[in-house]
Amino acid sequence: MSEKFAIGSVVVGKVTGVQPYGAFVALDENTQGLVHISEITHGYVKDINDHVKVGDEVNVKVLSIDEEAGKIGLSIRATQEAPAETEKPKKPKKRQIQMPVTEMDEQQGFNTLKEKLEEWIEQSKREDLIKK
Repeated sequence: MSEKFAIGSVVVGKVTGVQPYGAFVALDENTQGLVHISEITHGYVKDINDHVKVGDEVNVKVLSIDEEAGKIGLSIRATQEAPAETEKPKKPKKRQIQMPVTEMDEQQGFNTLKEKLEEWIEQSKREDLIKK
């Protein structure tokens, strides 16, 4: 197997089968390899059938050769030029507005539990607030 194909070489193959996880590509009459779904093209591949069909001739790069298992890992993506990254429009930054602090704001702020507890104790002693 490795006598005919070397890791890193680019060869033309024919798609012989398509599965949800990848495409099987025949490199010659006796040798077949797998192009994993992540190696089909640049970017996300939702459905492999949108990119390859049985019978398609494709350029593939040999990524790995496992003599013992008789498996060859292939990549179509490695034979293609990566698309140029498009810049995303930048969102305008939110500006923080400084509001003047008024005397009323200071009175309506959060009280500590100790201060609030003292206030509640005083309220509980008032006869006009006690329900009968």
